[in-house]
Amino acid sequence: MTGRLSGKVAIVTGGGQGVGYGIAQVFAREGAKVLITGRTADKLEAAVGALKAAGGEAAWITGTAGVRADAQAAVAKAVKLFSGLDILVNNAQTSRPGILFEDTEDALFAMTIESGLYGTFQHMQAALPHMKEKGGSIINFGSYEGIHGGVGFAAYAATKEAIRGMSRTAARELGQYNVRVNVICPAALSPIAEQWTKDFPEEAEKVMKLISLGYLGDCAGDIGPAALFLASDDSRYVTGQTINVDGGQMML
Repeated sequence: MTGRLSGKVAIVTGGGQGVGYGIAQVFAREGAKVLITGRTADKLEAAVGALKAAGGEAAWITGTAGVRADAQAAVAKAVKLFSGLDILVNNAQTSRPGILFEDTEDALFAMTIESGLYGTFQHMQAALPHMKEKGGSIINFGSYEGIHGGVGFAAYAATKEAIRGMSRTAARELGQYNVRVNVICPAALSPIAEQWTKDFPEEAEKVMKLISLGYLGDCAGDIGPAALFLASDDSRYVTGQTINVDGGQMML
């Protein structure tokens, strides 16, 4: 399969559903060899089956974001199967929205930080020895809730803003190796977002009113192309940036 990512190897964490799977679909369609990670084997196996049925080349490995050994195992498998690593998408994140700041317990804060910030940090470090040889693209994930400071998102907002800060520092340090680091802040109708809109309809209605284009984006159709841009050579002169792919929810 040829395309804008032909010959490239990508890892997408949390790639069994939602935004991660949408990105994996686009990457595979554009010729990348894709390894997806996640905690549920059945979900990953089904996702890879669908990617292969569509003509893509893909594999999966179970792992928990925030466990360094799992990050190292994912990178090792991608390199062994596909002979390299060019693109890393740090999408995996566990969170519980709707918990007010004063009610946020240590365990919830730790879980959110470990899966998002630590998971991103550890996967980046595991990938770097391979990317430093010939360059690469790292795509991390922030959030409107982090930039804006959404009600009920204390742990999540802290995690996502920490990821953005770390990404800027990494972009400055890794430019000498032609490793680019950028951040996407999406507004997408992922399974988690869909559940949140059901659990908190009043807050969801407020959010929808802030989206200028009037809808939550499609994971593959709206978020995937933005990730494709950052993964491809089309963005070879773009690093250290946050791109809000949110229908005009956040305008900086």
